[in-house]
Amino acid sequence: MKAMSRRGLFGGLGCLACGGAHLGLSATPVQAQGAPGGWTPPDSAQRCPSRWGANDRRGAMNLMTAERAKRAASLIRTGEIVELGQTLSEAMPFFGTRRFDVHLKQTFMNPQANRRGSNEELVVTEIGQVGTQLDMFPHQTIGDETYNCVKVPGIMARGGFTEMGVDTVGTIFTRGILLDIAALKGVPVLEDSYEITVADLEQAQQRQNIRIEEGDAVLFHTGWGTLWARDNARYVRSCPGIGVAAAEYVIQRNPILMGADNWPVECAPSKTMPQASLPVHQIALVVNGVHLLENMKLDQLAVRRPGEFALMVQPLKVKGGTGSTVAPSALF
Repeated sequence: MKAMSRRGLFGGLGCLACGGAHLGLSATPVQAQGAPGGWTPPDSAQRCPSRWGANDRRGAMNLMTAERAKRAASLIRTGEIVELGQTLSEAMPFFGTRRFDVHLKQTFMNPQANRRGSNEELVVTEIGQVGTQLDMFPHQTIGDETYNCVKVPGIMARGGFTEMGVDTVGTIFTRGILLDIAALKGVPVLEDSYEITVADLEQAQQRQNIRIEEGDAVLFHTGWGTLWARDNARYVRSCPGIGVAAAEYVIQRNPILMGADNWPVECAPSKTMPQASLPVHQIALVVNGVHLLENMKLDQLAVRRPGEFALMVQPLKVKGGTGSTVAPSALF
């Protein structure tokens, strides 16, 4: 498969995007869609300081409280576990120079009489941005600023970011919900680059008798994950996902994270803002401090037709990292 980069597909970082609903911006999602020239990222004065203050670096993880963890634990009744992480292998779809190579180190025998043999492997990979992955705030910017208008050059170091690295996220253990948009539309896989709307989200919640609540991990099933390691060229060419208005609708309800079984959570390329490069990434990570959980394996969870469940995500403590490969689980 020919390597394809996000930059090559959808333009550079100087793209158009919109602000978060909690900021009190003058344009609503509906109004902004009709604005001449589309949306632009909100100015620093409009989006900062964040709702948690000028010194905040945790964003929506401020909602990850002991009470929410206890509530999530109360949802575990049978002990059933559904794993939501894709298998890491060289067969995964990649962008650009990203890679995942495993080199088995030769077996050796330790010298003691019990003949204990040892096996290891060397893994060469971009550990923060391959496989099922959680995005940290400095992964994306508006200009040279990341979440809460922190200047990225001021927190960059040879060994990673000095602030807001993925090692600072900690365990996510909260109520999860899966909005099955593919089932809503009566298809196993949504059409390439189908943009999920606010109406879709409302209808899915009504159909499944569930509502998005503060502190939730909100997951979207598109069926796209079934292409993983099977049709990589199609997987990375485009994808269905949430649109700008749908993202703002969810963020208004104060989730901890949004996740999906595609590579950017959002629709790519954007139907609302075709001139923009992944605007929902800016809306979620930069403007609102909401984590994105990408490349999830949601087919088995969707078959179960879940209501609410406990979601466990433990990012690797990669000091200063822009993200982390994760293996999340839904617990019932």
